Amino acid sequence: MSSSAASIANSLATSSFTREREIHPFVASYGRASPCNDNPGSSPGDQFTERTPLTANILASAEKIQRSFNTWAFKREQPSDPQLMVRVIADAVTRQAPIPFVLYWGKGPRHEAAAPEAQCLDFLGALAARVKAAYAPGAAIKLILTDTHAELNGHCRQDIERYFDEIRFAAEQRGFDSCWLGQLVKAAGNIGIAAPLEEAVPAETLSSLIASAEKWYHGGGTVQDGALTYLRMNLIEQRVVERAFPGSIFVTFNGSELRSLFPTLLPIFYMYSLRRGVAVKPWFLPAEPAKCDASANRENPVEPN
Repeated sequence: MSSSAASIANSLATSSFTREREIHPFVASYGRASPCNDNPGSSPGDQFTERTPLTANILASAEKIQRSFNTWAFKREQPSDPQLMVRVIADAVTRQAPIPFVLYWGKGPRHEAAAPEAQCLDFLGALAARVKAAYAPGAAIKLILTDTHAELNGHCRQDIERYFDEIRFAAEQRGFDSCWLGQLVKAAGNIGIAAPLEEAVPAETLSSLIASAEKWYHGGGTVQDGALTYLRMNLIEQRVVERAFPGSIFVTFNGSELRSLFPTLLPIFYMYSLRRGVAVKPWFLPAEPAKCDASANRENPVEPN
């Protein structure tokens, strides 16, 4: 572990965070709201344990739908929990609802959407079309606009809103929904202020966050301060997202090396960003298509939102 990563690890070990007991989170249950199990020992899939057992037809339909998009045309590696993903899909099939996908959409140095963003959104649209071909209700894709991460990296609110407004419009044109991560955290109450740091964060994750901060962090304090703040934010936001969108599939353009930053109770779909073989996030690419192609035809280093 680098000295910077070791410094952050020591800070985590000595920091004191209170994990508040939430009294108001809910998990959707066949169209109804029911209290979420907030036991720290809860595992992925616990939200489905008290539901009606799946019929053979529902299970077969769910597996067929999963196969429609869980291919190497879209995924960069195997999903985190294929069985939980099938259960999420089966839950939607039981209700004849669209298959819900949620993902973070970040902001890089540019203040306007360009060709890489359009290509990424079209690639998501191709995944949705695969689902639609296998299942009439289709897919419901929601972009979570990470304004909190953009502010941490030193972008002013005006530039953040300008960029994300263009993304919202482009997403709506393709039938996708969107929301602000900052608003989700604010609405989450105690969940949004208590970071669950009782579980160890892998040293490799700390090193990756520091390397990313060295490239993209322009806020106050040191690069190490920025990486530590980003880590704390993600440990809060992963809980916010899994409670705001229970029974969803979480899509990321990152790989499984950052699994500890993603919602623990949702299945994770590790997806290419622009096309097969390209994992770099569109908001980190230059606007010119030619430069995008030249720089993106390889696996890129870890670059969190």
